[in-house]
Amino acid sequence: MARGDQDELVFLPLGGSNEVGMNFNLYGFGPAHDRKWIIVDVGVTFGDQTTPGVEVILPDPAYIEDYADRILGIVVTHAHEDHIGAVPWLWPRLKAPIYATPFTAFVLREKLREADLLEEAEITEVPLGGTIELGPFKLELITLTHSIPEPNGLAIRTPLGTVLHTGDWKIDPEPLLGAPTDADAIRRLGDEGVLAMVCDSTNVFVDGTAGSEADVRAALIPLIGSMKGKIAVSCFASNVARMDSVIRAAEANGRRVCLVGRSMHRMAAAAKSVGLMEDVQPFVSEQEAGYFPSESILYLCTGSQGEPRAALSRIADGTHPHVTLGAGDSCVFSSRVIPGNEIPIRNLQNKLADRGVRLYTERDHPGIHVSGHPCRDELAEMYRWARPQIAVPTHGERRHLLEHVAFARDLQVPQQVAPRNGDMVRLAPGRVEIVDEVPAGRLFVDAGVLTPENGEALRERRHAAYNGILAVSVVLDRKGKVLAGPEVRALGLPTDEDYPLDDVLDDLSDEAEQALGRLDRDGRDNDEAVETTMSRAVKKASQRIWGRRPVVETTVLRV
Repeated sequence: MARGDQDELVFLPLGGSNEVGMNFNLYGFGPAHDRKWIIVDVGVTFGDQTTPGVEVILPDPAYIEDYADRILGIVVTHAHEDHIGAVPWLWPRLKAPIYATPFTAFVLREKLREADLLEEAEITEVPLGGTIELGPFKLELITLTHSIPEPNGLAIRTPLGTVLHTGDWKIDPEPLLGAPTDADAIRRLGDEGVLAMVCDSTNVFVDGTAGSEADVRAALIPLIGSMKGKIAVSCFASNVARMDSVIRAAEANGRRVCLVGRSMHRMAAAAKSVGLMEDVQPFVSEQEAGYFPSESILYLCTGSQGEPRAALSRIADGTHPHVTLGAGDSCVFSSRVIPGNEIPIRNLQNKLADRGVRLYTERDHPGIHVSGHPCRDELAEMYRWARPQIAVPTHGERRHLLEHVAFARDLQVPQQVAPRNGDMVRLAPGRVEIVDEVPAGRLFVDAGVLTPENGEALRERRHAAYNGILAVSVVLDRKGKVLAGPEVRALGLPTDEDYPLDDVLDDLSDEAEQALGRLDRDGRDNDEAVETTMSRAVKKASQRIWGRRPVVETTVLRV
């Protein structure tokens, strides 16, 4: 049989490898010309200072979109945004059935409802520990622990071997919500034989273990009990175990809880839909909370990462319609700082401090947060249970993946590979190998519109953000005679006492006028030639004055 005609099992990450977040993983089975595919997770990542105006970033599905008719299903491991957030955006391009456990299915339905896709997208609920059969893929859900209800690993059985796809996980003997990690199921897989383990790399540089949610609850109860005045606690809304811990700590200290932020309400509803949080007191509305004594209320808020429109940022700015914090009040950040968010978080905390609010973070109170991802001791334990032949790190930046490869090698895993997004990895038959590289870009959600990663609008916005903007205008008659201008206006450009901006703009106007004067009659009759000539002259002068080339917009008006 020719190589191109033989069945192969391949793994293809289009997001989540070489980055933390935006998980989008594909498994293919069959000959190269006729593979069947399943997708595991369809997540987002978030914009930063390098993507002005862009808050949400998606994996580009262009490669697999061309084979959409061969996609057997989309299997979602859990309900974090970096695993499900792109479903409403990308499902219309993939149009494959979705499989998820009840909690995750609830969250997904709410997202699809907001996108008017609920009637179109087919979601099949799978019980915890359940199975899914999709063509040559037979999947078994493995119960794990993480920072959200119902996190699942996937045992993906194929005729060429079994892959353990861990998703996000940790080993927590007391997760508080949900069952502990099903170590027996993973050991049984190891006894059967695991071809490859595709595994979380987030904390590969961290020794020891991540810690238990039970320890966080034990730390929060006395901490909250020591505080006077109003208390705000901010955490990831998707960390339902942490929400539950905060609620229990508040109630243990005689405080009622007010949820602040839409995501908090959504996750609380999802938790209650699967039987969680049933024995807590009813939540107090934002309007009602203002009538409670300060010592009797706790606000559980979104916005731990400094998101500008989240509840805590609006409280810090003094623009929230119902919630205020000030001198004598406290704010607890029961979360970690996601790399890249240091500046907005610092700004948020400074605003709160300026209002007299006392801050508590994991840096000064280490027990108030634990990670949801495995540290080195937990990784070693997972490898001892599963005993894979191939280690395939994912969910990490390049340095994480390479360190994970070295760690797996030290643990005597026979083969290791660290793919980048777009690297097609053949897991079987034969030794593991990267056999192809396919397009693996990003799509930006820009003002509600999907745009390419390097689209013109964002390039111009970045250029303007760093270099400023100059607007040049001139009025000409039909014969090319100047009736008014050229006039130059500036946005985002510096000035000083020795060379005031008005003087700079006058000089730039002179440069534009001189350039226009060098045009012949035919050139003056051509609006495009006039615009190009004046723009070049102003850019060249700007380079001389400021050492930068601002965006120059030139307008020619004919009368």
